[in-house]
Amino acid sequence: MFATAHARPDGVSSVARFALTARESGFDGLVVRNHDDEQSTFDRAAIAAEYDMDVVHAVEIRSDDRSSVASAITKYRPQRTIVCVHGGQFNRLACEDPRVDVLCHPMADGEFNHVLASAASTNGVAVEFNFGRVLRATGGERVHAISGLQKLRTLVEKYDVPFVVSADPSSHLELRSSRELKAVGETVGFSRSQIQAGLERWAKIAARNRARQSESFIEPGVYTDSYEEVD
Repeated sequence: MFATAHARPDGVSSVARFALTARESGFDGLVVRNHDDEQSTFDRAAIAAEYDMDVVHAVEIRSDDRSSVASAITKYRPQRTIVCVHGGQFNRLACEDPRVDVLCHPMADGEFNHVLASAASTNGVAVEFNFGRVLRATGGERVHAISGLQKLRTLVEKYDVPFVVSADPSSHLELRSSRELKAVGETVGFSRSQIQAGLERWAKIAARNRARQSESFIEPGVYTDSYEEVD
């Protein structure tokens, strides 16, 4: 299972501090998903070795301009292991582009409906069940967040859309264990197995993309053979 994080400068905690907290919370990996305008520099291999966990360099693209989102997807696809798009007015663009791995915040400032659910399913774009506002908001904002998650779950189940789960922390103090996320999920209608699957999918996406970025990859299911020439 993988946790995700917005690390400094996109958040207040460093990648190393997030990695330590994620390890202590029982996670096997950490997806650093800073927004593309708040990218951080860190030694992925060194942090992974120090805290004995996988560290995934991802990006969450956000923009108010459609062409900028499309350009950023092209730019970051070969540079980052996981490419995410911040949900909103460009939900459709993200769902229709198979280069996108995850549509984050799909219910935020935009509409996610059956058409987008079908497109996401067809193109293998995972949608995010983001529990950030459920965990940290209060009053009407929290009620609205719960309602959005319930609507999203219905669409995901009906159209067999891949999905991920996160607490979307910007501080290591906001990171929550899988046990805590399962408990919160159950209170708003999710099953524990759904939360488990959503946390595990981050790792599956990372493994798939690393395989695709290897020199031997040609297309899904097709790889070149490694061999030595014999005189």
